[in-house]
Amino acid sequence: MNKYELAVVVSANIEEEERTAVVDKCKALIERFGGAITEVDDWGKKRLAYEVRKMKEAFYYFIRFDAESTVPAEIESRVRIMDNVVRYLVVRQDEA
Repeated sequence: MNKYELAVVVSANIEEEERTAVVDKCKALIERFGGAITEVDDWGKKRLAYEVRKMKEAFYYFIRFDAESTVPAEIESRVRIMDNVVRYLVVRQDEA
């Protein structure tokens, strides 16, 4: 099992319960493909480096998880089509 981190940038134009639902859906995807979530880090609302879809701010979430090497591609393919996800990225964390 490898350690990964999923960074999700969620639209600031939606209600809090919708935002929570998006994050829960991401967590469910990780668990569905056999990943084990170790930590969820909520950074809150931050200013974007550049305007995306006419938005200047968005909410940042970082989900750390352990999974097999095939899981990140599965997660990315499903997060890509999720509504209200502005940007996403799955990266492998180095063993320290």
